Formats: sequence, C-alpha cells, structure tokens
Amino acid sequence: MLTSSLHPVANPALDLEGGLYATFSGRRGEKVAHSIFKIEPSGLVQPFVADLMNPTGIAFDSLGEMFVSSRHDGSIYKITRYGEKSIYAKGMGVATGIAFDHDGNLYVGDRTGTIFKIDKKREIFVFATLEPSVSAYHLAFDDEQNLYVTGPTTSSYDHIYKITPNGNVSTYFTGLGRPQGMAFDAGGNLFVAASLSGRRGIVRVTRKREAGIVVAGSNLVGLAFGFHRDLYLASGNSIFKLNFGAVGRLLP
Repeated sequence: MLTSSLHPVANPALDLEGGLYATFSGRRGEKVAHSIFKIEPSGLVQPFVADLMNPTGIAFDSLGEMFVSSRHDGSIYKITRYGEKSIYAKGMGVATGIAFDHDGNLYVGDRTGTIFKIDKKREIFVFATLEPSVSAYHLAFDDEQNLYVTGPTTSSYDHIYKITPNGNVSTYFTGLGRPQGMAFDAGGNLFVAASLSGRRGIVRVTRKREAGIVVAGSNLVGLAFGFHRDLYLASGNSIFKLNFGAVGRLLP
C-alpha cells in the first residue's frame, strides 16, 4: 500500500516521469485543503493541488500536461507542473471521467449520459449519448481509437460500451456489477474495476471478450498501468502498487 489517506473516485494517473496522481475528491460540494496529491516514484506522498472542488477524472495529454474534471461545477481544469489551475472548458453537467484521443481531443463523461468531445480549439460537441449513471462515467481508448465507457447504474448487470471514432455506440461486454475505472494493457486486454459473478475486484476482459477476476478487492474503483510492469490500484481511500506479474492476489 502506498497511502490510505485519499479519496479516489476514478483511475489514478501517471505523468511522464512516473509520478502518480490521485484525488481526495470528497462528498459533492465538500471543500478540502488539498484535493489532488502526487505520489513520487520513491513513495513520498505530497499535496499537489489546492482549492479544486470535487476533482474526479485525471488525464495527461501528449505533452504531459494534466487535466482534471470537477463533478462540482462541470468544468475541466488544466493544471501546471506547479499545481496551479485554470479553467480549460466548462458547462458539462456533472463532469466525471476524461480521456484524450491520439489527436489531442478531450472526451468527458457527464453523469446524465452525455459523452462530450472538446477539440483542440476548445469547441465542445456532443459525441455520444448513453443511459444515465448513478455514479460516474469512466473512459479509456484502445489502440484503434475506439472509446470504451463504463457507468454504473442501479442494475447489477451493467455494460462496457464501445464507441467508434465516428460516434457509433455498441455494447462491448455485459454482466458486470458497478463497473468503474478502466485501463488497457500492452496486449490490448481491458482491465476494469467491477464485480463479476458476485466477486469484486479487477476484471480482465480479453480481446476475445473472455472475462475473469485477476485481483480481488472489495472496494476498488480504478487502476493505472505504470512502468516496470507496475499496476496501481485505487480503492475508496487507498492506493496500492502491485507488480503486474502478481495479479491474482487478494487485497483488503
């Protein structure tokens, strides 16, 4: 375990130097002293961003610049390397998961079911529409620039959606309970924090759409692949680090 004093609600994210970032998101409308923390490769945890209400999704663009969504005000913030913030775009409802495509366009999930696309001119478009989520949308791109989306509902049989670059929506996989953060490994397998057949943890969905639990944990909400086969896992209050060869172990 790297730390047990945060409140992630989505994937952690790594910068180009291997620094890991995670949120202390808090309840909606709750103001905390520092809401994004940086975990150095050495394991040192230190506050990074102050005064950003309810940060949710974190993503880095191709230049290594950080962007963060706020589900409090529906804005996307751009964060400098010194932790200073400015509004990049606003007006996206309850903004949750975010992800960049290869062309530098930013995609944002709104809890009401809209997936927004923000181009490099900061023009905002509706990219796709899904059913509303009771929690948050989580986004990830594959190597063919298809966008994958999860959004837990009141059902225990939720979907992973696949959205093509031209906005066509289909169901990629179904049968998960409260699917949340996602990430692809180098082999194109999709990993998602979810329940499968009554067990909570990290579910691996192969290219053949075969699914199985690879890490069991009762409160996992997101993950990120790091360097040197590292796998970072986020629970409701903690960040764990595993060697990718150690998948299959149990977490608290």
